[in-house]
Amino acid sequence: MTDPVLSIVGVGKAYRRYRSEGRRVLAMLGLPVAPLEENWVLRGVSFQVHPGEAVGIVGQNGAGKSTLLKIVTGTLRPTEGRVAVAGRIAAILELGMGFNPEFSGRHNVLHAGSLMGLDRAFLDRAMPGIEDFAEIGDYFDRPVRTYSSGMQVRVAFALATAMRPEVLIVDEALSVGDTYFQHKSVERIREFRRAGTTLLIVSHDKTAVQTLCDRAILLERGRLLRDADPAQVMDYYNALLAERENQRIDVSTHESGQTRTVSGTGEARVETIGLHDAQGGAVEVVAVGQAVELRVTVRAFADIAQLVLGYQVKDRLGQSVFGTNTFHTDQALHSVRAGERLHFRIRFAANLGPGSYSISTALVSTDTHLVNNFEWRDLATLFTVSNLGQVYFEGLAWIPPVIEIERQ
Repeated sequence: MTDPVLSIVGVGKAYRRYRSEGRRVLAMLGLPVAPLEENWVLRGVSFQVHPGEAVGIVGQNGAGKSTLLKIVTGTLRPTEGRVAVAGRIAAILELGMGFNPEFSGRHNVLHAGSLMGLDRAFLDRAMPGIEDFAEIGDYFDRPVRTYSSGMQVRVAFALATAMRPEVLIVDEALSVGDTYFQHKSVERIREFRRAGTTLLIVSHDKTAVQTLCDRAILLERGRLLRDADPAQVMDYYNALLAERENQRIDVSTHESGQTRTVSGTGEARVETIGLHDAQGGAVEVVAVGQAVELRVTVRAFADIAQLVLGYQVKDRLGQSVFGTNTFHTDQALHSVRAGERLHFRIRFAANLGPGSYSISTALVSTDTHLVNNFEWRDLATLFTVSNLGQVYFEGLAWIPPVIEIERQ
């Protein structure tokens, strides 16, 4: 295996308060001065990233994600541990970071670009491309204080990616702005990845992490909790978001070899689940467009005022293809008694492209698992879709067209 482009070993960051400024200076000089107060926001974080790899960093607010990225880029010094980077880093950590609000976009590109280590000759050559990519028109020569946050992101991203870096770091900046520019930025990131750029991205967007990244890292209260396949990490993260004092999180290996996460308080649980054909037979392989029925048996272990069943079909990468629940279909069950068994039959056409799919289930009280999460079960069942009779097509969805052609 090639040497890592980024190596993080035992990194920690503490913010300390001392009785006086003099004591702070003595501590900075390495003398053993005890702080009055010490708050660790990162502790013992270690991982490596290899050339061309894309790694997503996820975690709740305050988990230490942005602090970690600032340490990697060198804008913040770690309290302990070390960081080694091979190659040039381009980072978009904060909106318009380093931009002077009184300067125009063009002047800020020259100023911020020089701080990034780009020489004036290169910036002059790259300026037309930066201006074209940002697509903010005459605003490029107006003061940045007149920009919207989305316009600042456009200029910042265009500058950061004017030269393909060895490592590109993005911290949620692409979640701001219009959909068009988000798509445009993601395509540039993909181009860089194909050319060998290493990507480090912080995002709460599950789809972005699972489509762009080879693996994901989950931070929780400043510590590295998971470093694994994006789908596995995002499933565990989803369980953490719903965590309550009396809630459990179970991680096991499915018979397919994939990691399954089950979380919840346990007042209701899925007992059986399976996919069936029109004749009622259990199926694991279905044809494109075939009518199927998802059968789910749920048992209540406590009295529940309102019970909602949700399900989600995911592709092999863990991306959501379709999902809904009985709250949205106006079929929530009221006054469910402990010991009751509930049988759900959900009929739909498998208008999906060929490939492997999974179904996740959620037993909740409303339209979201963040209120009462009785049980969230990833990889509840798996199935395969094969094209057994339709005209060849590409993609995740079967949307047969009617094409009309006129020649004159």
